Amino acid sequence: MGLVALAGRALFVLVFLISVPHHFNSGVIGYAASHGLPFAGFFVPASGVIALVGALSVLVGWRARIGASLLVLFLVPVTIVMHNFWAVADPAARQMQEAMFWKNLSILGGALLVAYFGAGPWSLDDRRRWRRFRESSVIDQLTSTHGS
Repeated sequence: MGLVALAGRALFVLVFLISVPHHFNSGVIGYAASHGLPFAGFFVPASGVIALVGALSVLVGWRARIGASLLVLFLVPVTIVMHNFWAVADPAARQMQEAMFWKNLSILGGALLVAYFGAGPWSLDDRRRWRRFRESSVIDQLTSTHGS
């Protein structure tokens, strides 16, 4: 079961990890500027850093809820600004942007699930939670034994 959660997290963040280097490419920055993104030279690389931190956080399951929230923060403006298919006149380009828009909404749904439920098993968050549980159980056992 834990392996499935780990595989799911790895597959989920793969799209972010693959795309991160592109955020530092002048062509991509120019493309974002052509979509009307102000300060694209700052926001595109910054969004790459946000995506990288969020993706790595979800992948290893360390503060995965925060990491997934970073991915949400990344996805919402990217989806609205870069995949605004409703503003595209060319039918082929419109169809491509619409597909990217719906893909991003689906990924956004996955990020919201991780933000709500956490990373699940085989994650650093899960390991930390079990450690606290075991420590509290030992303390409870010691206090109940000595208190009687």
